Amino acid sequence: MRYGFLIYESTRDFEARGSGPDHPYIAAWRAYHKALLAAGAYVGGAPLQDAGTATTVGIKDGQRRVQDGPFAETKEQLGGFMILELPTIDAALEWAARCPAAATGAVEVRPIDDPAHEAIVAP
Repeated sequence: MRYGFLIYESTRDFEARGSGPDHPYIAAWRAYHKALLAAGAYVGGAPLQDAGTATTVGIKDGQRRVQDGPFAETKEQLGGFMILELPTIDAALEWAARCPAAATGAVEVRPIDDPAHEAIVAP
C-alpha cells in the first residue's frame, strides 16, 4: 500500500536547509532518504519552500478566492511530502517515527486513496 507523508517542520528547520551538506539537519535527511531507498520504500516526494511562498485558492459563491500564504497559521509549516510503498500502516508509522522532522515537528501519515486516484486518471 502507498502512504503519503505530510512533513511539518519548525521555522528553525527551514532555516537550517541552507546550511550546506555537512549540517546535522541535512545529514539526517540524507541518511533517512538513503535508508528509504535501501528498503525499496521510496516512491517520491520533495521539500517545499517556506509557507511565505504559499498561495491558497478556494471558491466561494462561484468566485475564485486567492489568499497569500498557507490556509492555517500554525507553529510548524508544511515542509514537504513523500509517498512510500509499505506493507502495513505499522510499517508506515515506524518510518514516520524515523523521519528527522518527527523530532521537532510532525509527520502526518495517510493511506493513498488508490481507487479514487484510478477513477480520476482513468481514460
